Amino acid sequence: METPAPAPGAAKRTRSGKRRPRTVTDWLLLALGIVVAVVIAFPFILILINSFKSPQDYAATGPLQLPTQLYFDGIVRFWERVDFPQKLGNSILIAGVVSVLAVLISVLNAFAIGIGRVRARTSIIVLFLLANLLPQEALLYPLYYMFKQVGLYDNVWSVIIIFTVIQSAFGTYLLSSVFGTFPKEVLEAAALDGAGRWTTLWRVIVPISRPTLAVLLIFFFIWTWNEFLIPLTFLVSNDNQTVPVAISVLQGDRLMDVTTTSASALLGLIPTLVFFLIFQRTLTRGITAGAVK
Repeated sequence: METPAPAPGAAKRTRSGKRRPRTVTDWLLLALGIVVAVVIAFPFILILINSFKSPQDYAATGPLQLPTQLYFDGIVRFWERVDFPQKLGNSILIAGVVSVLAVLISVLNAFAIGIGRVRARTSIIVLFLLANLLPQEALLYPLYYMFKQVGLYDNVWSVIIIFTVIQSAFGTYLLSSVFGTFPKEVLEAAALDGAGRWTTLWRVIVPISRPTLAVLLIFFFIWTWNEFLIPLTFLVSNDNQTVPVAISVLQGDRLMDVTTTSASALLGLIPTLVFFLIFQRTLTRGITAGAVK
């Protein structure tokens, strides 16, 4: 009789069932992980500390000391000066619409390329890959001229259209590879049950691929939220600006001290941090599902 294979994680236990003692390598890896986490979190901690300092407190103690007393005038001043709720609404609108539309277009494109097996499939995927490699600076003038002609310049929909195309190009490239490895048995079973292509896509493929699509949605939202160059170029009026553009424009006017600048960075960071924490479990499940597929 064959001995059953050990369960995952059983290698950390001895034959008696006790956990094996940690080795020097384990402790070194743990220390390295802590150091990396501190380095990653340090800028956020620095912003958090200086957001609640007065300019006098900052001048006296420097950027690394905790504030002697909480100072909220920097946050209030930035909030009122840029009309932060309006800029926040613009960023949420643009990032939310782009992420949903980009995922939807990516699914439709990838279904045709990865499962429909269109002709010149490899060439099309390479074309989408090359589209992702184009620098944004090369797109500015032709896009500026085009949106000027159609009357969408200085309109949030110009930015939505641009980023939907950019993000869906990456999503198509990624999902085409995923759908290309989709089990044929599942598709054949759906066809035997009388499901057409549209039903197969929305009733079979999309539910199975939901973790991957959720990861794409989260990344598209965060990437679009943090974009700066294209919104700066196409959203020139104050009412249409996004949060990153509003922060940079106000800094360029030299109207903010260091503590107000930190407060503006904190306000711009909090929405994406909240969004990430809300969907953290979804992101973890999506990455894990992709790893064990």
